[in-house]
Amino acid sequence: MPGVRDTMGSLHREGRPGICYAEPRAVPGPALQSPCPSPSVPDAPGTSSSPQTRASPYPHTAMSTDTPLPENGQPAETPKHGEEPGCAKAFYDNLAPKKKPRLPKPQNAVTIAVSSRTLFDMSDDRKVYEEEGVEKYVHLQQEREEEPLKTGPAYPFVKAVEEVNKQLRELYTDSDDLFDIVLMTNNHAQVGVRLINSINHYSLNIERFCMTGGNSPIGYLKAYLTNLYLSADSEKVQEAIGEGIAAATMFTGKKNLVLPEKQLRVAFDGDAVLFSDESEIIVKEKGLDSFFEHEKAHENKPLAQGPLKCFLVSLGKLQKKFYAKGCRLNCPIRTYLVTARSAASSGARVLKTLRSWGLEIDEALFLAGAPKGPILEKIRPHIFFDDQMFHIEGAQELGTIAAHVPYGIGQKYHKSSLKEEVKK
Repeated sequence: MPGVRDTMGSLHREGRPGICYAEPRAVPGPALQSPCPSPSVPDAPGTSSSPQTRASPYPHTAMSTDTPLPENGQPAETPKHGEEPGCAKAFYDNLAPKKKPRLPKPQNAVTIAVSSRTLFDMSDDRKVYEEEGVEKYVHLQQEREEEPLKTGPAYPFVKAVEEVNKQLRELYTDSDDLFDIVLMTNNHAQVGVRLINSINHYSLNIERFCMTGGNSPIGYLKAYLTNLYLSADSEKVQEAIGEGIAAATMFTGKKNLVLPEKQLRVAFDGDAVLFSDESEIIVKEKGLDSFFEHEKAHENKPLAQGPLKCFLVSLGKLQKKFYAKGCRLNCPIRTYLVTARSAASSGARVLKTLRSWGLEIDEALFLAGAPKGPILEKIRPHIFFDDQMFHIEGAQELGTIAAHVPYGIGQKYHKSSLKEEVKK
């Protein structure tokens, strides 16, 4: 016997003594009509219903057993009488599980490989590794799996890159011309859970990992079609540049700057970064006067490319996607040339070289030997690339996140005592 009704209109279910389920009662008078469509009422017993539904204690509603809860785990608020007709759609949209954006195809994406110790601040963990060994380090990471790592110098850059992707997806729904971030680390796979938890904690869209268990990850960079590699290990960066991959060693600014959230700003030095070091060789070996004469004589001869030229090309490709939609003036990617060159004496060759490459730079700042730090403080870039460590130091002092490009003759003259604050 499935159940017996009592005088109160309740239904006692067999096998569940003392539990009563209130039966819906008819409300006298005409039924109220809501402007929002109501969910379908379950079919009569013996008939099928899709999706499967169960009876609700409230009139004119049904609860689907297949309906997922929203991300916060709380039931969404039911549309109320008198709301606009679109409220039902919003109600069900809120029930749908949120999906991460689709990853672009690697062959079309601008791939940026970041090390775990540039994306996150792992300086304390590094001390454990250096002083107590790898086993203690791995054990510590497993103990702290649920504790998110603090952010590192590459974090603002990665967030800005993801904002660009968001705006590109709004303009080009199915395009694969996007940034793709790869976590490239020589950490052991056992450390991966903490890295994954930290990435999810900060809502980063990073799905591709390379964890090499103590071996150098450089050999994998080309396999991942890497356009830029950011690390805190200068030796690995030099190795990557030797393989023809744009790379730089990242350093944290010594004070906090408020960086733009809706626009990615990237600043480049010229010689030995975007261009080769051919002109710097003349400065170092023959002096400034010979340099000015050389640049004037070769004004119409493009400079050879430097290690970061290809990354600027990649940025330009994405910028043109925005220009094609009429977004030149409010493009979410902005590039800067910040060079110690003088404009009148040696600037023309630089600009003509960029033109010959088919590249545009949004702002060109010729400082004629003046410090770069104050200019960069005004620009507030997410990253600044330079081959000279004294420019990196000056940028750091005023809060700029700087990336050293260890390339060219300038490395022979490096006298800086700067110590890496973020290590790979």
